[in-house]
Amino acid sequence: MKDLYDLIIIGSGPAGEKAAVKAAYHGLSVAVVEKESRMGGAGTNTGTLPSKTLKETALYYSGFYEKGLFGVDKSLERAANAQDFFFRKNHVIDSQEEGIEKNLRLHGVEHFNGFGCIVDGSTVKVDGKDSCTLKAKFILIATGSYPYHPEGIPFDGKFVHDSDTILTINRIPKSIVIVGAGVIGCEYATIFGVMGSKVSLVNGSEEILTFLDREIRRELQDQMEASGVEFIFGSRVNEVKILPEEHENNVHAVLTNGSPIEADMFLYAAGRSGNVKGLGLENVGIEANKRGNIEVDRTYRTTVNTIFAVGDIIGFPALASTGMDQGRVAVTHMFGLHGQEKISDHFPYGIYTIPEVSVFGVTEDEAIQKEIPHVIGRALYKDMPRGKIMGVQEGVLKLVVEKHTRIIIGVHIVGKIATELIHYGMSLVENRETLADLIGRVYNTPTLHELYKYAAYNALIEGHYLDEPSGH
Repeated sequence: MKDLYDLIIIGSGPAGEKAAVKAAYHGLSVAVVEKESRMGGAGTNTGTLPSKTLKETALYYSGFYEKGLFGVDKSLERAANAQDFFFRKNHVIDSQEEGIEKNLRLHGVEHFNGFGCIVDGSTVKVDGKDSCTLKAKFILIATGSYPYHPEGIPFDGKFVHDSDTILTINRIPKSIVIVGAGVIGCEYATIFGVMGSKVSLVNGSEEILTFLDREIRRELQDQMEASGVEFIFGSRVNEVKILPEEHENNVHAVLTNGSPIEADMFLYAAGRSGNVKGLGLENVGIEANKRGNIEVDRTYRTTVNTIFAVGDIIGFPALASTGMDQGRVAVTHMFGLHGQEKISDHFPYGIYTIPEVSVFGVTEDEAIQKEIPHVIGRALYKDMPRGKIMGVQEGVLKLVVEKHTRIIIGVHIVGKIATELIHYGMSLVENRETLADLIGRVYNTPTLHELYKYAAYNALIEGHYLDEPSGH
C-alpha cells in the first residue's frame, strides 16, 4: 500500500476497470476498491454478461432456431433444469472475473476488498477484508447501480424477484409476471418465453422500447407475441402478495386497472438506482438526485475538483459500452493525457431479446419530425441466401436515407445477431456514405451482410432513382 496514489477508483465494473487500466498503462499508481467478493460489478455478475449468456442458453435448450430445419430435430436426454440453465452463465462469470483480475494485476493495479467511503477530496476509508485508509490525487466513483425497489412489493428472492435475484432461482417457473417493458424486462420475457414459461409482460405505457424506430419495435413485439409473450399495456401493479404454499401459483398481483393476475414467479424490472448509499458524498458536498445519480461535467468531474464519476452512477445512457469509454475519458482529463478526450455523441443500442435488436442513427419518425426528405430501404432475412440456409423466417434490416443526397442516416435491425451486424451500419452513417458507396462494394456471399446491399437497392426503387441500377 502506498502513502499516496495517483488515483483511487471505487468500483470494479466495466467503467472502473477500464479507467484503472488506462491510468496504470500511463505509469500512474492506481488502487481499486471493491465491496463485493467478486470483481466486475453488475456488468459481470448480475447484468450484462449473465443475461446475455442466459439468452444463448435458452436458444440452445429450446432449439428455437433449429426446429424442423434439418429434417431431424435434436433432443436432449432429459429436460433442462435450473442447474443446467445457469451452468454456462456461471462459467462465463467465473471466466470474466478471472480476466478482470488478471488485467488489473498485469498493469500493477492494487485491489482492496471492502466498502469505500469518501472522507474528503483525497481520502477513501475502506471497511472490510482489507480495511485501511487510502489517499490519492484523484478519486473516481464507479459504483454502478442496483435494481429499483418500489414500496409495496415484497421482494423475497424466491418468488418475487428483481433483475439481480432472478439469476439465483433454483427452478424454471411455469409462469412469470414481468413488470416493465424496457430493455431488461423484454430480454427476460423472451428468455423465459423460449424456455417454455407462460410470460405476462406488464407495462404502464402502450408501447415497448419507445426509443426504437416504430417499425422495428412493432416487429419485435410481433415476434415476442408469436413466441408466447402476453402484453398487458396501460397498467401498473397496484399490489403484490406471496400466496401460501397450498396455492397453485405463488404470487398474486392486482393491476391498476383492477384485474388480478397470478403466476409462479414475479419479476420487477422497471428501473435502477445509483449506488450512493454509504459512499460519503455528504462529506464532500456532492449531491445525488432521487435516483442516486451524480451530476458531472463533460469531463466527468463532479462539483469537487478532485472527484470524478462515470458509468451507471451518472445516469443515462447507463450502458457497459459507454461506461468503459467514460472511464477512459475521465482519466485523460484528470492527468492531461493525450488520446480519448470525449466519447462519441452517438452510439449503438444493442438489445439481447429473442430476436436481437440493434440500432444506430436517425429513425423514420425522427426524419419525419425534423422534416428531412427521406426514403426507406428494407431487406428481409428470409430473402437472403444465408437466411435461407440458416432457416431464419423473421427479421428485417431497415435503412433511413436522405432523399436528395442519398446519404445513409440511420440503420435499424431486428433479427438474429443484429448486435453484430450493426457495426457496419455505424460506419456507413458516421462516414456519411451513400447508397452508391454501399452498393459499390463486394460482399462475401452468402452472408447476412448482404442485407445492407439488398436494402440499398430497395431504397433506390422506393426513391425512384431512375439513373441508378435497380436489378438485384
